[in-house]
Amino acid sequence: MIEKLIAEMIQYYAGDAPRIQHFMKVHDFSRTIAILEGMDQKTLFTLEAAAVVHDIGIHISEKKYGSCAGSYQELEGPPLAQEMLSRLGFPPEVTRRVSYLVGHHHTYSNIDGADYQILVEADFLVNLFEDNSPKSAVESALNNIFRTKTSIRFCREMFGLIK
Repeated sequence: MIEKLIAEMIQYYAGDAPRIQHFMKVHDFSRTIAILEGMDQKTLFTLEAAAVVHDIGIHISEKKYGSCAGSYQELEGPPLAQEMLSRLGFPPEVTRRVSYLVGHHHTYSNIDGADYQILVEADFLVNLFEDNSPKSAVESALNNIFRTKTSIRFCREMFGLIK
């Protein structure tokens, strides 16, 4: 089912290779971190779906507001995610949680659940790299955002912050 969602998102983002590459990397990091952290299969399934569609509102945000700011994505993304997941036959409880995560993945306070935390961490790992962020930004994210042992380790190793 996740594979069908990935195929649907590739079609949805047709012609936008950077965005396709982005969600695939966020998905892979999310899945790997979750498995290494011992996440249960039901939560993992929800996390994987959320990782695939987490930025689904980016194109409409750019078109409607002239911006891909996180707040616009959080506003515009959930209805798009809900429609796509429902059409593909995802269970209603998964669709609800994924829509919630899409609507909050740029909000870093009141993170309520391992799926939310890992999605944020995976998105940060990818964004810090894609944005060629300075060491100070990486250290700030590491100190203020990252909570799971796996993500902390990955961030330290990826960006050469080994203690």
